[in-house]
Amino acid sequence: MNQQTKWSQFGTLITVFFFWGFVAASNDILIPVFKKAFNLSQAQSQLVSLAFYNAYTVGSIIYLLISKSIGGDLLNKMGYKNGIAVGLSISAIGTLLFYPAANTGSFTLMLTGLFIVALGFSLQQIAANPLAVVMGDPKTGSQRLSMAGGVNNFGTTIGPLLVSFAIFGSVSSNNSVASIESVKAPYLILGLAFLLVAIFFKFSSIPNKINLENVAAEEADSTSKVMHKKYAIQYPQLWMGMIGIFVYVGVEVATASNLPEYLKVKLGVSTDKVAPFISLYWASLMIGRWTSSVGAFDISKSAKDILKFFMPYIAFAVFLIVNKVAQHDITPFYVYAIVIAAMIAGDILSKGNPARMLLIFSLMGITALAIGMLTHGMVSVFAFVSVGLFCSTLWPCIFTLAVAGLGKHTNEGSSFLIMMIMGGGFISYFQGYLAADHLLGIQYSYVVGVACFAYLAFYAVRVLGVLKSQGIDYDTKVSGGH
Repeated sequence: MNQQTKWSQFGTLITVFFFWGFVAASNDILIPVFKKAFNLSQAQSQLVSLAFYNAYTVGSIIYLLISKSIGGDLLNKMGYKNGIAVGLSISAIGTLLFYPAANTGSFTLMLTGLFIVALGFSLQQIAANPLAVVMGDPKTGSQRLSMAGGVNNFGTTIGPLLVSFAIFGSVSSNNSVASIESVKAPYLILGLAFLLVAIFFKFSSIPNKINLENVAAEEADSTSKVMHKKYAIQYPQLWMGMIGIFVYVGVEVATASNLPEYLKVKLGVSTDKVAPFISLYWASLMIGRWTSSVGAFDISKSAKDILKFFMPYIAFAVFLIVNKVAQHDITPFYVYAIVIAAMIAGDILSKGNPARMLLIFSLMGITALAIGMLTHGMVSVFAFVSVGLFCSTLWPCIFTLAVAGLGKHTNEGSSFLIMMIMGGGFISYFQGYLAADHLLGIQYSYVVGVACFAYLAFYAVRVLGVLKSQGIDYDTKVSGGH
């Protein structure tokens, strides 16, 4: 079955992906601000990540408990579209807490607000990821998720810049000390945006119901090989994928959230000047995802091959333009075009196969971190930033491989995977702890990311055999044009 992508519905769906990115990347600006304002250690500053990403786990557990108590899947009962609208409303409530938190100077209340924002995101994620996969041919599901991820990373690219501008005032000023009061306005505006999009979703054409019963049979080359397990967790591709999501989100978030400290300690970059570096890190994810998403377009193979070269540089141009508008000096970043070429090579070698891409990009991520730890100056900075390029397509690869063959258990499997986003909090906190001078120091703390990528390389190799035993072969799935 070669189903066309439902572009109008998909276009509406990806608005929530933008918000997830905008807020997640803005946290990297809040971390050094809170560290200074509340006089925190590097490990304590990572409580921002811990609170935000653990909320996904709590949200997923609540989702599973409600589903069990009502004797059926919550989203199937309430509807996917309704679920996303409710999730957006919960996130809006979280942003309101920033007002009293700023007025009282309460770090705890700030963390609570972020926690509730992410709690709403967890419900949105559980609904939106399977929707993106089924809005067209299941074979191009990972590429549609990459496209959605590209929109997510447009949010991550402009989020740090807008929040930094809101907190520090004019970007051209030398104001390096932020007032906690200044976080009120951007987050109240964000809350209003959440509510407006919730209303928009409620009246959109996004389906409220999707049929997952026959998906597994459509994926397999033989229905006799389809596994019919009682629980989602019994599928090996899922529980191994859960660990994969934990370490993937971990290395992605930890690399970025510890970057301001690295820039300050090793290069003397002040807090108000870190935004373009954080922006480039998250723009790197956008660059990779825009490149990977080319496979989802209904165009000829030759047109796709041409776009594979142009798309990453179009995304890079977006980063340069946005930072130029924000009055940042962009000349030090031109050299990054060479690093992007390495990512394009990896993408071509993957041939659109999610397992092969996971393996290639994990090995490239290990290489980038090793270079970052063993060099100095801007070479090390660009090496650490390039981790964003190699993390860029790992979420859709892991997600697609982990839910393959789950059929009616897809929603349950999705909630288990969303639960493991907590890796972003735990691993960034762990790296922040190891970054203390009496332990590894900030530069060598990045060895944590190497361990994360090593597991992902293992999963990429192992999951292929697991899925082949269930009649799902991605080598034949992704060959040829769509």
